[in-house]
Amino acid sequence: MKQILKSCTALTLSLAFATHAFAAEPLKELGKGEGELSIVAWAGYIERGETDKAYDWVTGFEKDTGCKVSVKTAATSDEMVALMNEGGFDLVTASGDASLRLVAGKRVQPINTDLIPSFKTVDERMQSSPWYTVNGVHYGVPYVWGPNVLMYNTEAFKGEAPKSWDVVFKEMTLPDGKSNKGRVQAYDGPIHVADAANYLMFHNKDLGIKDPYELNEDQYKAALDVLRVQRTLASRYWHDAMIQIDDFKNEGVVASGSWPFQVNLMQAEKLPIASTIPEEGVTGWADTTMLHAESAHPNCAYMWMEHSLSPKVQGDVSAWFGANPSVGAACKGNELLTDGGCKANGYDDFDKVKFWKTPTSKCESQSECVPYHRWVSDYIGVIGGR
Repeated sequence: MKQILKSCTALTLSLAFATHAFAAEPLKELGKGEGELSIVAWAGYIERGETDKAYDWVTGFEKDTGCKVSVKTAATSDEMVALMNEGGFDLVTASGDASLRLVAGKRVQPINTDLIPSFKTVDERMQSSPWYTVNGVHYGVPYVWGPNVLMYNTEAFKGEAPKSWDVVFKEMTLPDGKSNKGRVQAYDGPIHVADAANYLMFHNKDLGIKDPYELNEDQYKAALDVLRVQRTLASRYWHDAMIQIDDFKNEGVVASGSWPFQVNLMQAEKLPIASTIPEEGVTGWADTTMLHAESAHPNCAYMWMEHSLSPKVQGDVSAWFGANPSVGAACKGNELLTDGGCKANGYDDFDKVKFWKTPTSKCESQSECVPYHRWVSDYIGVIGGR
């Protein structure tokens, strides 16, 4: 909740920026590294072997470049935007519900892809994605992507995957004979409104929702109503991956939207945890490494962006987080990901994922939509029981 409130001040900027690119001049040539690099990142995105020695894509980079990496972990996209607004960081691994806000707020700068040789190896599906490319100008390089899965306790569901998101949106008796009330969770971020909208796209076609991020007033109200019911069921609104893991292990939580990262960690402990993509489909994230407009270490930042696109790093990150690489070559020959890892993580389902993006009043699917600042204030109200 703090993160949401903190970032509200950043949301007064206009989000009608689809036709505007704030194109300051990108770096013309790569110079000597400045010795330091600070990154705002999701949990598990920048590993140096401290959790598991096999997962370390920082130590070698520091040795090769002399750029000492520091990481600030952020739990939500709104927290990332707030941190970048405060400044003092070089890079951020921004999801699609943050990236264009950072462009609009002039918090990130255009990237000279000629200085990043590996950019040409990026999956063609992501080389000019709309969540980081404005008027043909690139504001970063793709990192990894994946779905927001339904994570569940296999004992509570008798070993059979739940078929629908119903289990977190409607009160019901689960296969173990107990109610789901107080045993499910919801994501602590306004973008969760899109999950309710995605659910309604399948179950209430009369609403005419074509895009879960583009909602008119009636569609938006219906999504909030779904979330108000969920409020009576959820034991916690999670944003910290490790706290969610603890809740599944120790607090009786048995179902929630989650990331493959949490699923992988608990399965590694041989816990009764699995995940599924229900019949309604999923939202998802495609994250971009973006350079702060006032970065103090741009050369180290460019070196990191090149490093982040190497097949080894892409494969290792994807294996650790349960994500998919943005560089297809990472799908083969990576010891940690294995040759079956991309298929297992849904690499071929790219077109089925409804990727996070910032809702704006000007939208493609209909004449006018509810903008993100409304999502923020109303979601705070939902969490507060209003």
